[in-house]
Amino acid sequence: MNSILYVGIDVHTTNYTLCTFSLGDEKGMFTHTVSPDYKQILLYLEMVRTKVAGLNGNVEFICGYEAGCLGYTLYKQLTEHGVKCLILAPTTILQPKKGKRIKTDKRDAELIAKSLAYRTYSEVYVPDEQDNQVKEFIRMREDQQTALKKIKQQINSFCLRNGFHYTTGNTWTAKHLNWLHSLPLAPMLWEILQEYLVTYTYLSDKLERLDQRIEELAELPRYKQNVKKLTCFIGIKTKTALATIVEISDFSRFTKPAKYASYLGLVPGEDSSGDDRNHLGITKAGNAHIRRLMVESAQSYSRGHIGYKSKALKARQAGSDAWIISYADRANERLRRKYYKMIARGVKRNVAVTAIARELSCFIWGMMTDNIA
Repeated sequence: MNSILYVGIDVHTTNYTLCTFSLGDEKGMFTHTVSPDYKQILLYLEMVRTKVAGLNGNVEFICGYEAGCLGYTLYKQLTEHGVKCLILAPTTILQPKKGKRIKTDKRDAELIAKSLAYRTYSEVYVPDEQDNQVKEFIRMREDQQTALKKIKQQINSFCLRNGFHYTTGNTWTAKHLNWLHSLPLAPMLWEILQEYLVTYTYLSDKLERLDQRIEELAELPRYKQNVKKLTCFIGIKTKTALATIVEISDFSRFTKPAKYASYLGLVPGEDSSGDDRNHLGITKAGNAHIRRLMVESAQSYSRGHIGYKSKALKARQAGSDAWIISYADRANERLRRKYYKMIARGVKRNVAVTAIARELSCFIWGMMTDNIA
């Protein structure tokens, strides 16, 4: 019979701190810090095996580390060498006892090991290689969008500092760009503005190219049908649909829509003691990227009449099965009606939008798991 040892790994880019824990023990053992190389972990496991059970002893190791900067790299390296490894959601790992707030790598490694042993954690899902590659591509595109937003802010700030403020319409239209190119600036200031505008043009063109690439990826056989389904909802276009699919990968791992919404951190928190209950804001404990996309999509339900379908939505729904369109239409009508009712009751707009995002995520779960009532 094999004995099971749980190895917590506190990972950093500069070192790994390891601690072994066994059920029945009170404290961790063999705490050791090694260089950030999976081979050092393999050597550590052999050392522990020898000390615990001898050279011929049968020991099963279950390793785990907190999701963070390493992504799935260490997980893949260890599993390829036959070591069972888990990635733990940070918010589900055991926390120090009250009064013991000293935080060290050794204590963190021990808490991770104890979480593995007592099964108090939630495991992070590891997508397959293609889903991970597409996910990284979409996140890279988001980074470029952030850079474009920043350069726009820098140009606006530059103009304001030098006494120019555009007030004749929306910014970043052709008219606004013509206004920028016609500003009467001193030679050095004109040179500065041109450098800003070169960066703006480069990033704008790059985003168009990346969006076209995302459209191509969405046409791959493994994604095409599911992307088509999700774009039947208001506010969800190709990029959001594909990002949701590759970030989640397997929707069936959530047994209920509420669990999926909880994974996204869209459910309200609660601070309870005895009969006293204090409801908090959403937990924000989960996939922040998809949570943000859901909130952005939910903004679309604050516009338009109940039951109205835009030409763009009709175009996205064209060619889908009747049951898919019917399900999406029911969801769209319900969510838009719910938003207007909440606003009429005096609910703050941001609270209403977040509530719509939570329910939208539940409808998405139903669509992707064929749980359509």
